[in-house]
Amino acid sequence: MDRKCRIVIGFVLSFIFISCKSEKKDSAAAAGPARGDKAVQAEAFVVRTKPLSENLEIPGTLLPYEETEIRPEISGRVVWLNIPEGSFVQKGTLLVKLFDNDLQAQLKKLQVQLQIAEKTAERQKELLKINGISQQEYDLSELNVSNLNADIELTKVSISKTEIRAPFAGRIGLKSISNGAYVTPTTLLTTISQVSQLKMEFSVPEKYSEYMRKGRPVKFTVAGSDKDFTASVLATESNIEANTRTLKVRTVVQGQHNLLVPGAFAKVSLQMGKNDRSLIVPSQSVIPEARNKKVIVYKGGVASFAVITTGIRDSSYVQVLDGVREGDTVLTTALLSVRPDSKIKLTKVQ
Repeated sequence: MDRKCRIVIGFVLSFIFISCKSEKKDSAAAAGPARGDKAVQAEAFVVRTKPLSENLEIPGTLLPYEETEIRPEISGRVVWLNIPEGSFVQKGTLLVKLFDNDLQAQLKKLQVQLQIAEKTAERQKELLKINGISQQEYDLSELNVSNLNADIELTKVSISKTEIRAPFAGRIGLKSISNGAYVTPTTLLTTISQVSQLKMEFSVPEKYSEYMRKGRPVKFTVAGSDKDFTASVLATESNIEANTRTLKVRTVVQGQHNLLVPGAFAKVSLQMGKNDRSLIVPSQSVIPEARNKKVIVYKGGVASFAVITTGIRDSSYVQVLDGVREGDTVLTTALLSVRPDSKIKLTKVQ
């Protein structure tokens, strides 16, 4: 009886095992074709033309049109100081006077020596006419006069260096010395800035360097105002910065305003390109790769990958120069799920 029971139980278990295995095969066979035939759901965009321009917003800095540090050319003691901090001065205004009494005394001495030398030269000229002296003696007296004139000019130049004047009209900065101080050529006296007209500097990526031609108008804004200000390109740096791959641009600001202060931050707006009939695709539809860029084209329910060449772009669209035609449909979603020849089901077409 026990042996019959074991045989019956073994038969039942074998039947159950074979049945389960058969059902799994049937399920796998049924699921396999269904998974392969399932279409990927995605949204799409119909390629079309529209006016497109590429706008950049980059930071800039306002600068004085001219700015320099005021330092003495010679060492000396300050005997007169006229540095009106924060005030405007005209070109040539005397700012600092150094002690020059010794130079003035030396100048007077040379002038007396010159008078004596000139009278001596006149007497020897008369003597030369009657052959009272040789030509060489007369030439030496004239040479002495020339040397004294040169020494006088040199002394006058030294005296002029004791007077430190404004090199151009501008606003004086903070003074760094006091009256009576002893200064040297390394001593900073003050700074002067020409703020009646300003410059602005900013850097653009190297691919836009060809747009930065001299005279090109540039618009910008500053903090605290929504007003648009205008500048024009004055010059660009002679080379592109190797570390940042950018080109430095210098512009001249047009007009004056109380908000335009040297050192202020400026937001520069640049329109780099404009095309009234650009063939466009959405930015999110472009797949960047190491060597090129691609889009997924929908045609007849199947996906295919197309290599494209892009042009200008704005915040939403990219200009396509080659790779697709007007009227083509490109996918904008599910890009990571799609493989070549995948079946596609469009849920939305823009």
